[in-house]
Amino acid sequence: MEEHDYLDRYRHSAAHVMAQAVKRIYPHARLGIGPPIEDGFYYDFDLPETITPDDFPRIEEEMRAIVAADHPFQRRELSFEEGRRLLEEQGEIYKLELLEGLKDDTISIYRSDGFVDLCRGPHLERTGEIKAFKLLSVAGAYWKGDEQRPMLQRIYATAFPDPRELRRYLAGVEEAKKRDHRKLGREMGLFSFHEEAPGAPFFHPRGVVLYRTLLDYWREVHEAAGYREIMTPLMLRDHLWHQSGHWEHYQDHMYLSTVGEQTFAVKPMNCPGTLLYYRETQHSYREFPLKVAELGRVHRRELTGVLHGLFRVQSFVIDDAHIFCLPEQVTGEVVKVVDMIISIYRTIGFPEFAVEISTRPESSIGSDDDWELATRALKEALEINRIDYQVSEGEGAFYGPKIDFHIRDCLKRSHQCGTIQLDFSMPERFNLEYVGADGNKHRPVMIHRATFGSIERFLAIVLEHYGGVLPLWLAPVQAVVLPISARTIDYGRRVRKELAEAGIRAELDERDEKIGYKIRSARLQRIPYMLVVGPAEEKAGSASVRHLRQGQRGEWPLEKIREELSGEIAARTGYDSCLLTEPD
Repeated sequence: MEEHDYLDRYRHSAAHVMAQAVKRIYPHARLGIGPPIEDGFYYDFDLPETITPDDFPRIEEEMRAIVAADHPFQRRELSFEEGRRLLEEQGEIYKLELLEGLKDDTISIYRSDGFVDLCRGPHLERTGEIKAFKLLSVAGAYWKGDEQRPMLQRIYATAFPDPRELRRYLAGVEEAKKRDHRKLGREMGLFSFHEEAPGAPFFHPRGVVLYRTLLDYWREVHEAAGYREIMTPLMLRDHLWHQSGHWEHYQDHMYLSTVGEQTFAVKPMNCPGTLLYYRETQHSYREFPLKVAELGRVHRRELTGVLHGLFRVQSFVIDDAHIFCLPEQVTGEVVKVVDMIISIYRTIGFPEFAVEISTRPESSIGSDDDWELATRALKEALEINRIDYQVSEGEGAFYGPKIDFHIRDCLKRSHQCGTIQLDFSMPERFNLEYVGADGNKHRPVMIHRATFGSIERFLAIVLEHYGGVLPLWLAPVQAVVLPISARTIDYGRRVRKELAEAGIRAELDERDEKIGYKIRSARLQRIPYMLVVGPAEEKAGSASVRHLRQGQRGEWPLEKIREELSGEIAARTGYDSCLLTEPD
């Protein structure tokens, strides 16, 4: 058995034990589902009492008792009717609903010490094989993800075969809490959320600077690569979304508005607008590859329970780009996009990544031949780049196969960001054409691609990766001038002005506070350079330089400060993102 399969079985068994423990403590609890997930498992419960983390020790104690008793996991197959009678006797209404959806002649249950659960399995042989587990959190979850259905209580937990692995994982969880981008956003004054706009961030001045800096870099790279930037409307008529196929495949996630007798959709994706732009003029094969980019704001309806800071929002910007090219240009263009994405990730500080190719899903458009040709082209491009990849069967976009990039942060968490999607279908649906070398009209191939994906989500990843201690070129405030007293505020203003004129984002702390307090405040805001100025520094035309990560750097003349900081910013240098997570 492969390690991943064993870990899933292990955690699935631990979820069974947790459900048994909860039923012992709360006999009237009704069970939902309890699957293994990437870093552990969860189980959903319906019960009148509200479970809080204060209840976790009691549940864990009961789980330890079940494990110590070393009960066997006994699998038994029942007929559909036998299963229904059993669940009706137990009052398990949610399991009954799951059973009705199976429509199988036989179903399987697992029993351990009198506890019975409807489950496909597989499980371990005995409860005693479960060596290390920990309950982590509890959250609300609508049954089957439907806001119209009951809200259940979802207990998240994790389990590992080796207690040392559990300790390492829990240490990582604690580190992740320190790096939580929502916490950093407050401390650094970057963004906030308000109930008046669920799932839509409010970016503060410093947050806008960070946002803009990332996009300025993006534009610099794309302009050098020959991309033309466009802007398309936020709302478009419904017939466009029918034509593109989004209405059929994505309507549940779209915001709709009726004006008079016309229905509009707030765009959930940017590509249909780009298609209309392409059709504005007649194109020649000599223009290809035609590269069109858009930093387009989109809106997608999400369940309230899945919103999570900048990681999962309902309003965000996608760094979309679309390449229109000849069939023989496809592989070469994908190779270039792969190179660009990898270069951008490395510059920002993500040298580790994994790549997967996702193939045709059940719900899709286009011919089998086009899908086969597109999938083969993507694989060939990765092989030319000598990049290893995994194949994810049936997980492609509805209009074409795709390459997904999963970057790894300093806590070894994986985040899917960049994507390259090859599309033969949209050009046909929108009747896109170009005049070929033979003078006849032909259909172009369309490549959809994004580097960051959601800008908001990518910023969250960057903040947590660096623990808020961003490389100087990304830092919203790159230096803060800290006068020792009111006597040197005028000199501090002069220092800040000289830095600003050199293109350095600098602020001045004029508050009537002790210098130690100002330094601690600057550290909490993760400002890389703190420049302390007093009478001696004013006389020498210098500042005492303190670095957020490196500590005291000594007294530098203002000219050296300008040169050092300007050089570091221009070089876009990074550093080990795991060295500092929180100010002293």
